[in-house]
Amino acid sequence: MGFHKVAQVRDLPAGAMLDATVGEKSYVVCNVGGELHAMDGQCPHRGGPLGQGALHGTTVVCPWHAWEFDCVSGRHDYNPAIRLQTFAVKVHGDDVMVDVP
Repeated sequence: MGFHKVAQVRDLPAGAMLDATVGEKSYVVCNVGGELHAMDGQCPHRGGPLGQGALHGTTVVCPWHAWEFDCVSGRHDYNPAIRLQTFAVKVHGDDVMVDVP
């Protein structure tokens, strides 16, 4: 894995999230109270784009069928056996960097 630039800090204010694409894979990056988190950006239910959904605290809501995932742990809200992969995030200067394959 390696860190890839996905956004600038100004694009991700507190309480916001965004879609990020590295290669052919999508990720969702969330700013929860100034802490940045990233996880897989595709909902395992029907492939919905999580970054186009809503962020409520640490909960990302899929825009297609309202499946919910914790952006810190990647866990599904009703079934913790369903878990999305999470990725390290760092800020380098003005750039938001995510550690993805």
